[in-house]
Amino acid sequence: MSYSQRTSSGSFSGSFGEKKGGRTVGRQYQSVVIMLLLSLVMLGGIGSRLAYLQIVDCERNCELAEDNRFLLLPRRPARGNITDRNGEVLVSSRLSHSVSIWPIALPKEEADREQVIERLAQILDVPVGEINERLEQSSYNLNKSVPISRGVSSAQTTALAEYANELPGVRVEAEAVRNYPRGDLGAHVLGYTGEINTDDLEALEEKDYRLGDVIGKMGIELAMEETLRGQWGGEQVEVDSSGRVLSVIGEKPSVSGQDVQITLDLELQRVAEQTLGDKIGAIVAMDPRDGAIRAMVSRPTFDPNIFSTRITQAQWEQITKNGYPLVNRAVQSSYAPASTFKVVTTTAGIESGKYSPDAVLPTYPFLNIGGIQFWDWNNAGFGPLGFRGAMAWSSDTFFFQIGRSVGEVELQ
Repeated sequence: MSYSQRTSSGSFSGSFGEKKGGRTVGRQYQSVVIMLLLSLVMLGGIGSRLAYLQIVDCERNCELAEDNRFLLLPRRPARGNITDRNGEVLVSSRLSHSVSIWPIALPKEEADREQVIERLAQILDVPVGEINERLEQSSYNLNKSVPISRGVSSAQTTALAEYANELPGVRVEAEAVRNYPRGDLGAHVLGYTGEINTDDLEALEEKDYRLGDVIGKMGIELAMEETLRGQWGGEQVEVDSSGRVLSVIGEKPSVSGQDVQITLDLELQRVAEQTLGDKIGAIVAMDPRDGAIRAMVSRPTFDPNIFSTRITQAQWEQITKNGYPLVNRAVQSSYAPASTFKVVTTTAGIESGKYSPDAVLPTYPFLNIGGIQFWDWNNAGFGPLGFRGAMAWSSDTFFFQIGRSVGEVELQ
């Protein structure tokens, strides 16, 4: 009994001890096998991805690599000149400098990149937000430079050269800037140029216009944009991973725009402007033999040279405070036609057949149209009037009635 209990107890103890220690033979080999399988799976995944990139998607990746290795540095063409009827130059181009950024050459760290942009903004006197906005508009395209400022001064060019080591990715290059050698002479006819904006770019992108391009905004510059513009050129260069130019592969010269000759006569234009002086108004001199415009003056005026480079808010306020100087009063009046339009209303009323030349209508202090009271100029009316009497008294309510009842008509 005692022996049996000990045997049983010993047997129990031995069985329990065997379960607690467990089997160890072969477990280390299982771990090695598991690690080997995991390694094979991981290497297989990496290998298959490499095989896909290098074999299946090889052509596309080669193109991307080549695009990052070779860049095209665009070169803006010089716009064509504008001359008067005798060949006198009215608009030309002058040498200046522009600044742009290569996104590929900017520092990788965000803090370092911001430092570059802040330094550049300080030198050019351009808001940091404006530079960042231009980079975002380009989607940080690594293969294209992003224009930042045009027509930079000599002092700014010198400062950019002095801080070149702190401005990786910043390019300074010579370019032709629009020049109006005679100042405001013929400004409304000649117009001015300006950098393309977002709305213009959406409409002109199919015609190979790009961010930072310069286009005509008014006058001959706008009307003859296709002729004056020219064709872009550039250099194809090889760069390293930091954006440094290693070699020049090839060059495509830019093609200057064509010259445009207009019918203005420089001397007659000068005389017309001196005659009008500072009076608000317009003068037009036309050749009666063929309708050619020999002079066209509008006052107040402006100097189009201001728009050739980046215009500041202070300059814009100075321009616009002087009675709408951008309005060409020779072709676009800033004033309502007022009572002169009553001649048109009279013609429309009679030609419509609804009124005879002898028609008589009552006149009133005002007419209520659409809930709005349109008053006669004397606030009382003139009683019954015919066309002659209404024209003599310039009765507003008489012609209100004619115009409302006639509606739209086609004058003969």
